[in-house]
Amino acid sequence: MGNKLKNLGLVGIGMVAGVAASVQFSAMAQKGGTEAPLPLDELRQLADVYGLIKSDYVEPVADKKLLSDAIAGMVASLDPHSVYLDEKDFAEMQETVQGKFVGVGVEVAMEDGYVKIVSPIEDTPAFRAGIKAGDLITRIDNVPVKGLSLDEAITRMRGEPHSKVMLTIARRGADTPWVVPVEREEIRMVSVKAKLVEPGYAWLRISQFQEETVDEMAGKLKELYAQNPNIKGLVLDLRNDPGGLLPSAIGVSSAFLPQNEVIVSTKGQLPESNTTFYGRRDFYARPGTDPLAKLPAAFKTVPMVVLVNTGSASASEIVAGALQDYKRAIVMGSQTFGKGSVQTLRQLTENTAVKLTTARYYTPKGRSIQALGIVPDLKVDETPEGDGLNALRVREADLDHHLSNEGEVKPVGKNGSVSAKRDELEEEQRALALLKSGKAPDFGGKDDFQLAQAINHFKGLPVKLAKADPLDDAPAPAKLPGTEQKPPEVKGGSKK
Repeated sequence: MGNKLKNLGLVGIGMVAGVAASVQFSAMAQKGGTEAPLPLDELRQLADVYGLIKSDYVEPVADKKLLSDAIAGMVASLDPHSVYLDEKDFAEMQETVQGKFVGVGVEVAMEDGYVKIVSPIEDTPAFRAGIKAGDLITRIDNVPVKGLSLDEAITRMRGEPHSKVMLTIARRGADTPWVVPVEREEIRMVSVKAKLVEPGYAWLRISQFQEETVDEMAGKLKELYAQNPNIKGLVLDLRNDPGGLLPSAIGVSSAFLPQNEVIVSTKGQLPESNTTFYGRRDFYARPGTDPLAKLPAAFKTVPMVVLVNTGSASASEIVAGALQDYKRAIVMGSQTFGKGSVQTLRQLTENTAVKLTTARYYTPKGRSIQALGIVPDLKVDETPEGDGLNALRVREADLDHHLSNEGEVKPVGKNGSVSAKRDELEEEQRALALLKSGKAPDFGGKDDFQLAQAINHFKGLPVKLAKADPLDDAPAPAKLPGTEQKPPEVKGGSKK
């Protein structure tokens, strides 16, 4: 497709989405003795290039910059989620895990040289300023965005609390760009929202999996139960949830599944990367605590729908995959992003680290999520007219250097070239037409079409399904070797 969203990032939160299995602060050198011999010829060549730059480049370049950039380039060439974290990035990542950061509050991506708003974070300065999904930032403090990297643009939008940044916004359908002053502030992310949509039917939204997500979710579920102990249906909304911490994903899944069930497994090169994670307190809670201990038992049996879209990635795919595998919930919406890889943090110095892809995720049935994602049981578009931004089909498989799925087979057209199996121009024009309205989806609002279809499903009313998609005949995802057994089906909280 013509305009692919590449280099996905979050202002203040993107560095952590997907740091999941473990945060291991151990120096790489501690693993010495097991590596292959160093490639001396290649290292000599690297040293030669370093020397040439130091002696011949048009102006002096600091040693620290050269070496940091060399490390960053080496790691970034592996896959889209492996990254070198310098002092600034490492500090931002730590803030994000804690659910707070200083910024304007937008999720962004780079598209055609501009910063595109994927979504304003709810209840933040950008959200209150009227910035919407699909807007393009063309200037930051009157500096053109064209020519800046995504990281450089993000750095310019960050700053001290209560300082202001001037953003020039271009919106499809608008005649001229407009300038909006946005005051930076420390944003404390509340990752869980909940409400009764109507009597008997509840909505629980998780926007990102953070340290406090399981505690926040438990509190919201208790509030819902206090309002109505006879809930007939619960919608778990994971749309546009980019992921986050694995323990939080395990805790969310455990709230709705029988105790001790397999939630997810990982497989990689290192022995510690071959792990199975269960729905037990020691996998999702801090020592001596269990936020799910006093959760009403009704949530183990209440009928559920999980809403997902192409923005649902990583930890949200783990939750959707587990609930789908055990037949505990109906998954509804669009095929998810397909980020099924594990990133492990290896600290290099006190203030720097490498976030390295070390394993692939597998659902309880042994399905690999990587580059395929979760296919909904009921495919429902974002609106009655179409699938909005999801129609652009931006997923893990669209990213450069993405890690493959072991069972990934690309469809081949009649002429032997890879076929997208759709009329891309027509699809793109439809998506752009939908964007011209400037209307971002209001998740949980009265006009939330997918939520309305979920409620219809609970009530036994007709659900308006998406049109058949020619990409839906993609090959089945690979399974983790040795995991051909099926988990027990769970219905009403009891094993069959």
